[in-house]
Amino acid sequence: MNMRALQASTSHSSGFGVSSFSTSSPPTCLFHRRLMIVQAKAEPTQKSVEIMRKFSEQYARKSGTYFCVDKGVTSVVIKGLADHKDALGAPLCPCRHYDDKAAEATQGFWNCPCVPMRERKECHCMLFLTPDNDFAGQEQSITLEEIKESTTNM
Repeated sequence: MNMRALQASTSHSSGFGVSSFSTSSPPTCLFHRRLMIVQAKAEPTQKSVEIMRKFSEQYARKSGTYFCVDKGVTSVVIKGLADHKDALGAPLCPCRHYDDKAAEATQGFWNCPCVPMRERKECHCMLFLTPDNDFAGQEQSITLEEIKESTTNM
């Protein structure tokens, strides 16, 4: 099994979970009732981050929406979309909880831009904000460097 496949794999059983290994940071080990739980942080590929950055800029312009005044919000959402694109093959909304992410990605309702965004310009993640939103900035662009700066040490 190659490292990319290992990063995308998860397994769960009663009380024990292993998720998303990455070579960039060591896993965190927690002990809970004699069971060791390993948590590791995965990083999306730079290629996927760049793809989602470009998509976000294009969609903001196309839809007449703007990024959040706090570029950290925009950065985290773009990285979450890129992570899901790597792991699931689709940019599943990273701001929602799913019982089965793979099934949700296949269904497509919550793939970015999600149905509420396409139909009513309602973005749960605050990635695409209408001009009348109090949190909307005046930018429809973000650089890869801004994303890296905003998400370092997360």
